[in-house]
Amino acid sequence: MSNTPEIPTPLSRRTLLGRTAAAGLLATPVVGLLGACATSGSDEGGNTKAEEGAKSATNPLGAAEDAPLEVVIFNGGYGEKYATDVHEPLYKKAFPKAEIKHQSTQAVSTVLQPRFASGNPPEFVNNSGEKLIDFGSLVADGQLMDLTELWDAPSVDDPSKKVRDTVVPGTVEAGSFNGKPYVLYYVSTVFGVWYSGKLFKDNGWAPAKDWSEFTALLDKIKTKGITPYGYAGANAAYYQWNVILTHAAKIGGTDVLKNIDNLEDGAWQQDAVKQAAQAWAEIGAKYVDKSFEGLKHTDVQLRQNQYKLAFYPSGDWLEGEQKKDTPAGFDYQLMPVPSLSGSDKLPGTAVRATAGEGYFVSAKSKNPRGGLEYMRQMLSVAGAKGFTEVVKAPTVVTAGSQGFAFPPGVASSQAALAAAGKDVFNLYFDGWYKELDTEARTATNELMFGRIKADAFVERIQKRADAIKKDSSVAKFTR
Repeated sequence: MSNTPEIPTPLSRRTLLGRTAAAGLLATPVVGLLGACATSGSDEGGNTKAEEGAKSATNPLGAAEDAPLEVVIFNGGYGEKYATDVHEPLYKKAFPKAEIKHQSTQAVSTVLQPRFASGNPPEFVNNSGEKLIDFGSLVADGQLMDLTELWDAPSVDDPSKKVRDTVVPGTVEAGSFNGKPYVLYYVSTVFGVWYSGKLFKDNGWAPAKDWSEFTALLDKIKTKGITPYGYAGANAAYYQWNVILTHAAKIGGTDVLKNIDNLEDGAWQQDAVKQAAQAWAEIGAKYVDKSFEGLKHTDVQLRQNQYKLAFYPSGDWLEGEQKKDTPAGFDYQLMPVPSLSGSDKLPGTAVRATAGEGYFVSAKSKNPRGGLEYMRQMLSVAGAKGFTEVVKAPTVVTAGSQGFAFPPGVASSQAALAAAGKDVFNLYFDGWYKELDTEARTATNELMFGRIKADAFVERIQKRADAIKKDSSVAKFTR
């Protein structure tokens, strides 16, 4: 993400998906997670018809103007003020008779799984964080509204343009499952390794471009009594498997990740994955504080803000998430994962980038058309600019960040994205198969904290991938 006001658009292939990103995802057996889900619209699991209104130029999706709308927001790195102060007021302006019920949570699955099971889901959900609901199972159970009508609707700002024509290319595909769109991934997100610009400037250090520079720099940092590299093993091991797989994609090309996503035989045991795992196991052995395995992400991130930790892997939500604990002048900066060698298939500037932070409309809610209209308002220029002003992060709406001066960290990630050009990629397995994500997290901790070697790391995760592939109760997705 660059210093230019507009989001760069090399994300024009299926390089977008949710953080998820910022936060690990899913897939569990299709039957059983949500149980016997009722038809839309009744607290008792009855067959009450969903609310609908007359379609018009200003109400192209046919939302009922006086129907209540329930909005559930994950209160994480982006908080909830963008919903309460921007998106919900926009909906109320369009539908002043509608009552909006707002709820925020840090445990989406805990709060909402019983609601889905009883047939009484909220209309609009920000499904993110450590405890989100499995998107794959929601899709397979028919719980999510098909967003095709939303994407084909006229945009709020220019009725001659469809909503799909106002967003970064690839956004619709990012939230699609086997070709059909169900999820809106709203925030443009870049992943990498983060450091303090102030710490580096004060010590005369420069970010590394290749592996020899990286390990030499880690040695210099270690002599200063600062932990060179670290992540939180207790709840954020996926931050580190993301680094390993990003490295694998640079070494062997983007098909390495495509094979993993598609559950291809031996995908985790490809040479590129083994090489990346071996390289990072050595980092774990020499430069990571072993106590970090028992810490949560907030604890490790705080250590970085205290200048006790140099490098920390994450997405560019990090700066906003840490704003209360970040000292003045800290100057967050993103470094792409360094190249391993001159034979890597992708350049050192290549990055994983995605549309993160997933939102959906519940198909079996009382007012799903209101949920679709709420999403349309989010995708207006006012909705996007308001979000960016509140959380200091760019959305997928191409006009939504024009003229905005991002803080240092997001500015550096924008610059990294622009520098990557066409060498931008993403992965999807964690959003499709929760069980595989869980196994990768466990194996990553064992690798990084010295209990297994690279061969055992890839073998362990491959075994779980094979079991999922053979399990007919798990919905499969391909790209």
